[in-house]
Amino acid sequence: MVRIELPYHLRRLARIDREVALDVEGTVTMTSVLDALETHYPMLRGTIREHGTLKRRPLIRFFACRQDISHDPVDTPLPEAVAAGTEPLLIVGAVAGG
Repeated sequence: MVRIELPYHLRRLARIDREVALDVEGTVTMTSVLDALETHYPMLRGTIREHGTLKRRPLIRFFACRQDISHDPVDTPLPEAVAAGTEPLLIVGAVAGG
C-alpha cells in the first residue's frame, strides 16, 4: 500500500480524506503511483499531469521522505519507506506569486 497525501483542492475534487492508500503493482515509481491514483479517481486526470504528455503540471511538486523528487525521472523507484507505506508520498501545490 502506497500512502498519498494530496492538496486540499484535489482532495475536494476527488471527495477523499487527507490521505489515500492504493495498491501499486510492480515497481513503485511516480508513473505507477499516478497511474493507480488516476485509475481510482478519474476526476484527477489532467490535474497533476498533462493529459497528452503526462508531464507534471508546473505548479505541482512531489515529496518523498522529505526530499523534493519533482524533477527526478518518473520511472525512478520511489524510496522503500514510501513503497512500503511507512512514509506518505506528498503531492503539493507549489506557491507562486509576488
